[in-house]
Amino acid sequence: MTAPLVFEGVAAGYRGRPVLRDISLSFAAGAVTGLVGPNGAGKTTLFRIALRLLTPQIGTVRLQDKELASWSATALARTIAYLPQEAEAHWPVQARKLVALGRLPHCAAFASLSGADEAAIDDALSRCDAKEFEGRRMDELSAGERARLLFARALAVGAPVLLADEPAAHLDPAHQLRLMELLRTEASRGTAVIVTLHDLSLASRFCDKVVVMNDGQVVADGAANEVLDDTVLRSVFAISARRLENGIVPWQRV
Repeated sequence: MTAPLVFEGVAAGYRGRPVLRDISLSFAAGAVTGLVGPNGAGKTTLFRIALRLLTPQIGTVRLQDKELASWSATALARTIAYLPQEAEAHWPVQARKLVALGRLPHCAAFASLSGADEAAIDDALSRCDAKEFEGRRMDELSAGERARLLFARALAVGAPVLLADEPAAHLDPAHQLRLMELLRTEASRGTAVIVTLHDLSLASRFCDKVVVMNDGQVVADGAANEVLDDTVLRSVFAISARRLENGIVPWQRV
């Protein structure tokens, strides 16, 4: 089966400054793929290209076996859901109304939510264990509760591809684990989940595949226990790690 999102020989940059070079990757349905690498490696830029916020200088991106450039803006918004980096919501909006924003790609201009929209919102809230505070204001909730609602907003889109940019950042360990579990559950429903992470222990524990990026290039691509080896950890991250049964724990600088 063709992967729903494929990069073929992609290069891109900003104002003449190269950021990505010769990126060829495929992201499978029903799997969590982790993008890891130091700051400036090009992870977020890869997402910007997938969302068509940045046009590749060279190469092709295919979404569901169709060139990304040929997609309408509405169809693209229905097909790729996005949870942005450091997404926050401190304003006094009702939680359910925030999640409802995920249904905008499915609604005609100025139209009311349909029964299908309301059902999608209920489903997203339930999958994120957020139904109990759907009527509360976002500025009254904890960071972990807000993170679950922002994730529910992305799930409400009902897209076959989900991009999550550092979703576990700024959360305490318990909420980090819960969010990664939710990503795994979403992948089990057939979604292609792509998540950028700085925490290598989370990547090794929860991701089916890990892509290591450095200086705009793919350094390694495969199962976490294969690509996060001692050589990669030293050359890319300048660390060593302890290896446990269910993943690795970064240990010290080298």
